[in-house]
Amino acid sequence: METNKIHTFYVLQCRDGSYYAGYTNDLTKRIKTHNEGKGAKYTRARIPVQCVYKETFDTKQEAMQAEYAFKQLTRKQKIAYMRGE
Repeated sequence: METNKIHTFYVLQCRDGSYYAGYTNDLTKRIKTHNEGKGAKYTRARIPVQCVYKETFDTKQEAMQAEYAFKQLTRKQKIAYMRGE
């Protein structure tokens, strides 16, 4: 198991109301990067963004699997997931 790292799956809400899901091991820095227009191409045209959901995992693999699974959901399912439904 990897040590001393917090592996985070996160969801941002963009200025246009859309969602962006990602993975990081430094959430504060990653959100700052997105809001500086240096993050993912998707978020660059949709800043500012804010974190509306996060989940932490013991390993990078687990966090990235959660991100992948989330991206397969419909918008309605994503909202339910973030509400814990």
